[in-house]
Parts: sequence; C-alpha cells; structure tokens
Amino acid sequence: MKIVVIGGTGLIGSKVVANLNAQGVEAVAASLNTGVNILTGEGLADVLKGAEVLVDLSNSPSFEDAAVLEFFETSTRNLLAAEAAANVQHHVALSVVGCDRLPDSGYLRAKVAQERLIEKSGMPYSIVRATQFFEFVARIADEATVDGVVRLPSGSFQPIASDDVAQAVTRAALDAPLNGRVEVAGPDRAGMDEFLRTALAARNDPREVVTDDHAKYFGTELTEDSLVPIGPARLGEIHYADWAKATA
Repeated sequence: MKIVVIGGTGLIGSKVVANLNAQGVEAVAASLNTGVNILTGEGLADVLKGAEVLVDLSNSPSFEDAAVLEFFETSTRNLLAAEAAANVQHHVALSVVGCDRLPDSGYLRAKVAQERLIEKSGMPYSIVRATQFFEFVARIADEATVDGVVRLPSGSFQPIASDDVAQAVTRAALDAPLNGRVEVAGPDRAGMDEFLRTALAARNDPREVVTDDHAKYFGTELTEDSLVPIGPARLGEIHYADWAKATA
C-alpha cells in the first residue's frame, strides 16, 4: 500500500510518515524539498503513481487573509485533480476544530474553503479536525502579550500533542474513508487563561496572564466553546504537564 503525505517533512507529516512506515506501509513524503509543488502541480503526477491514499498536511507560508485563501483553494484543487487522474481512492486532510465557528479569522475561513472543496469533489475523503497543538502554546502567549502582560479570554481550551494528532491522521489514512469529519482534542480542558497561566509557570516564564474576555485570539474574539469540540471527539493520551516535562 502506498500513501503519499503532502507536507511529509513537517511537524505532523514527519510523524505520520514514521507511523506508516512502522506499520509496513510505503509512505512517501512529498514537499517542495522533494520536487512536489502543490501550487503549480509540478511533480504531483509522478509522486501519485500507484498511490491509494493522499494525506494533505500542507500549510500556507503566509497567514494574510487573501494569501492563505489562495493557497488552500489552489493547492486543494490541484491535489484533487491529480488524485482523480491517478485513481487515488482516499483523500485525508487535517483541519481545525471550530474553523466554521470563527468567520472573522482569515486563516480559518480558508480552512473551511478547503473542506468544502474536498466535500464537493466526489473523492472519498476523511477530514481530521484537531485543536491547537501543544507546540503552539508558547506562540499563543507571545501573540497575546502586550507590554509584558499576556491578555487572554477565559473560553475553553483543549490543546493536543502533535504525536496524538499524528496518530489520528495515521488512523484515518489506514481506515476506510469517512466521507465526513472526526475531531480530536487533548485530554485536558480548561479556560485558555488558566491553561496558559499554568503552562507559563511550568516553564518558569514570569509573564502575568490577565483574563480579558474581549482579548482577541489571532485577530478574532472567542466565545466559550469556539476552540473545542462541541460533539463527540477522540481524545489524545498525552497530558500537557507530562509533555512539558519531557520537552523542557
């Protein structure tokens, strides 16, 4: 069985490739570094020869509203067309929990556009929606810092380890197409302000975390449940406290 992983050299992609290879699957990492350009289509036909599954873990190099929308729409159309020509049987994509609940975010609007293209394509598919990765918690704090103070809302926050995300994507790639979505989140849920307060303290970061329910998360205000699963979800096994100790 051959599975092509777009973005297979990145944070999640490299873990997915390793997981698949460990199970005896021929997993091929495809990226610009390997001569595959999903925006122009260069290299797609060659890498997809004999592939049964394509996993799309690509991400836009720019998060500017117009640029990120152009990236996901163009790349997804190119991937779907190349898959159809190569007789690929399953399209797996990684998306974001709550992306359809935050229309003020240009990045999340682009992820919704990506999902819609996949859903309307006629290609058998599975979409894995994940919450924020543990690896991005520090960036969230940095983005929310003003004059040395971290200002964050108290809405629910349930981040997940990238290893657990990779396991979920691996499972989706090996299973039959869902023709729908599955959501994955970390095992622990808390207010975003509370979670970051604990996370910064664990890393001896002296910044104060102030609760401000009008503080914006990457440009958009959150409601209580904007970033967490509302319905059924698969929970990861790795707790943030354990991950933080292991990566300190």
